[in-house]
Amino acid sequence: MNNSELQQLRSQAVPRGVSATAPIYAARARNAVITDIEGRDYIDFAAGIGVMSVGHCHPKMVEAVKDQAESFSHTCFGLTGYESYVRLAERLNRLTPGDFEKRTFFVNSGAEAVENAIKVARYATGRRSIIAFEDGFHGRTHMTLSLTSQVDPYKVGFGPYASDVYRIPYAYCYRCPLALTYPACGCECAALLQNAFDKQVSADDVAAVIAEPVQGEGGFIVPPPEYMGKIKKICEEHGILLIADEIQSGMGRTGRWFAMEHWGVAPDIVVTAKALGAGLPIAGVTGRRDILDTVHPGGIGTTFGGNPLACRAGLAVFDIIENEGLLERAMTVGERIRNRFEAMQARYPAVGDVRGLGAMVAMEFVKDRETKEPAGDLGKAYRAKLYENGVVNIGAGTYHNVIRILTPLTVEDSTLDRGLDIMEQTMAQVS
Repeated sequence: MNNSELQQLRSQAVPRGVSATAPIYAARARNAVITDIEGRDYIDFAAGIGVMSVGHCHPKMVEAVKDQAESFSHTCFGLTGYESYVRLAERLNRLTPGDFEKRTFFVNSGAEAVENAIKVARYATGRRSIIAFEDGFHGRTHMTLSLTSQVDPYKVGFGPYASDVYRIPYAYCYRCPLALTYPACGCECAALLQNAFDKQVSADDVAAVIAEPVQGEGGFIVPPPEYMGKIKKICEEHGILLIADEIQSGMGRTGRWFAMEHWGVAPDIVVTAKALGAGLPIAGVTGRRDILDTVHPGGIGTTFGGNPLACRAGLAVFDIIENEGLLERAMTVGERIRNRFEAMQARYPAVGDVRGLGAMVAMEFVKDRETKEPAGDLGKAYRAKLYENGVVNIGAGTYHNVIRILTPLTVEDSTLDRGLDIMEQTMAQVS
C-alpha cells in the first residue's frame, strides 16, 4: 500500500481523535532518518517526541532486545522477578539528582509514572492537594490531564477533572506573568507559590508540587538559574514534596543526565519515560527511600511495568549514552541548532524568541515582536511545509506557535545541517 491508500484505510479504522500530523507511514528508520513506505527519506527532528535519543535501531539496543526476547518476554515482575529490572532501578537510583538513598519502580508510560508519583506523594505525606504550573503537560489520563494546563486539544470535552489540583504561573520569562524583566525582577515569580497558599490552598494540605524543569508541550520554557532553588526552599519550609517530571527533559537530553542538575536541585521524586526505553514502553518513578518505602506491599504495581524487553533496552540506553559521550553531544547539537535559530531570528521578525537547554531548542512565532501576539497560524503552516520538505517535526506552546527540536543525540552533523538548511528554506517560503 502507498501513503494515500493507508491514509484512506486509517480513516475507516482509526478514530479521528488520534493525532494525524502528516499523511506519511514509516517503513524503516535508521538513526535520524525515517523512510516512508514509498521510499522517501525524512530527517527526524522529533525523535518520536523525544523518545529516540540514541537514534533509531541503534545496534546495541537492537541486540539487547533480541537477546532478551530469546530468553523470555514477560513474567510480571511482581510474580517472578528478573535481573534487568533490578539493575535498571539501581542505575536510576545512582544517576538521578540527590545524595540520599533512593528507590525506583517501573510502569508503562509517562502519564502512568506521574499518576503513581502523585499516589505515593499523597500516601507519604497524608495530604491530598497537588500544585502544578501553567503551560505544563503531564499526560492524558484522568489525574494527569487534571495536572496538564493546555486546554486545546488536550482537555476540551473531557471534564470533569480530578479535584484538589491547583495551578500557578511558571517562570516564562518571554511572557512574564508579572510583566517584569529578568534579572532585574529577582525571580519574583517563584513567590507565586507562597502566594498560592494564601489565595488557593493551605500549605498544610499540599502533598506535592510537580514541575517540568524544562516545559515540553509548553514550548521549551526554561526558568532562570535561581528559580528551582527558590521553589524547593518553599516546599521544604512547608513539608511539601517536589516532583520533577523529567519525562521529556531527562536521560541526557539537556546535556546532563537530568535537567534538574542544571539548577543544582534534588527533587524528592523524579519521573522518567520516553528516552529511557528507546521506543519500548517503560517509565520510572524514582524517589527518596523514606518516601517510596512508606507504601505497603502490593500498594503499587502493574502487569506490564518494567517489562524485561524494555528493561534491557533501558540498560542499553544508559550504556550508549555513557560510552558514546552523548551528554557532551547533546550540548554540541543544541548549540548548532540554537546558532541557526538565532540567525533566523535576526532575519525574520516572526521569530520572537529562541530558547532551550542542551538539545531542547525551540523558536516561538509572533505576529509582532512588540506586542508578542502569538502567530499560531504561522506555526501550523510552517510545520506542515516542513513535512512537505522532508523534515519530521513537532509543535508546542499553549498558542500552538512554537516549533521544538528533539533530534536524536546521535544525529550526524551532515544530517543535522541538512535539516536545519531545510528549516531555513521553509521559513523563507512561509514568511
